[in-house]
Amino acid sequence: MQRRVVITGLGLITPLGADLASTWAGLVEGKSGIAPITRFNANGFRSSIAGEVLDFDPEQHLPRKDARRMDRFCQFGVAAAAMAIEDAGLREAGYAQDDVGVILGSGIGGLETLEAQHSLLLERGPDRISPLYIPMQIADIAAGQVSILFGFTGPNHATVSACATGAQALADAFLLVRHGYAEAMLAGGCEAAVTPMAMAGFSAMRALSERNDEPHRASRPFDRERDGFVLSEGAGVLVLEELTRAHQRGATIYAELAGIGLSADAYHLTQPEPSGRGAARAMTMALRTAGLDPELIGHINAHGTSTPYNDRFETSAIKQVFGERAYRLAICSNKSMIGHMLGAAGAVECAVTALTLFHGIVPPTINLDHPDPDCDLDYTPHTARELRLEAALCNSFGFGGHNVSLALRRP
Repeated sequence: MQRRVVITGLGLITPLGADLASTWAGLVEGKSGIAPITRFNANGFRSSIAGEVLDFDPEQHLPRKDARRMDRFCQFGVAAAAMAIEDAGLREAGYAQDDVGVILGSGIGGLETLEAQHSLLLERGPDRISPLYIPMQIADIAAGQVSILFGFTGPNHATVSACATGAQALADAFLLVRHGYAEAMLAGGCEAAVTPMAMAGFSAMRALSERNDEPHRASRPFDRERDGFVLSEGAGVLVLEELTRAHQRGATIYAELAGIGLSADAYHLTQPEPSGRGAARAMTMALRTAGLDPELIGHINAHGTSTPYNDRFETSAIKQVFGERAYRLAICSNKSMIGHMLGAAGAVECAVTALTLFHGIVPPTINLDHPDPDCDLDYTPHTARELRLEAALCNSFGFGGHNVSLALRRP
């Protein structure tokens, strides 16, 4: 018999706050975490707004010496993991070190470190490069640091699938727990790409919103006047456990991660496949592996990036899977409030989906002022909604055509 996998711990760092409680409260309130960039001088950039984490102190979660040896993305990941471990009571759970693993991905890795060391190379020569440069910059290092700092010797790796990275990490961890390769897993994503190179690069693609004069209104998924996504930073880490053991130890169960769906568009470097077939395949697979009838799904936490293509094609994909029932689903995009966290987005949004099922509250999609005729579903505009839900989907799609859909059930 296949083992059931549940979510027992959550750690979140977002532009709405460097902890779970403030992030959830801000989402339910419909608060925007988007503002002018402060981490560098963004004058002259086409897009000069972002979702920055402003109240983060890594030394609240790890020693100063360790923090100084980490890029900001890794600090986020370790801190979110520490919060998830505490939330789950994992230290007191009695698991052997070998039975707990870590999968923590990043879409880009230590870009801030890369930029700083490259400048040093150009200004002062190769002998001045830090010996810590490579281990600070590589995308797998957050997973490695978590295992080292907390002593978990089970399965350990990093996922890199662009904006689907965090959801992919959860899918991989789900399979390891379900099939007995681990008793518990920490999984998620972390990103800190609000840097000059990232902002310039995404702007060159014309992917970012240029609504610089009203940043809190810039991210507007499914709205007719959307003009691109808003880059943001942060981390999301979840603790996954086998259901029976979680029950035995009296753990809080936020939700069951019941099924996963994975597919590829095989279409374009950055644009989703126009019909939405790839996204639809991922959602259909998630329902099938969860053993869920589509009629039981009441909510979808959408990828909802606020880009012209994604929102339209995701809407089409949802209609392909659910038919007329698509119009009765309460859909939302957290990115309207916290922006696009790239490799961390899928994990953060899965955590929010679990909280939605646990509390019976669907966060809103803010800034949906001018409905797009091509995006004609119920996106929970402006105001959170109390709604008792049995099951939900969480979608994540990435550059390169990576599609991940996660199916969650109310505990």
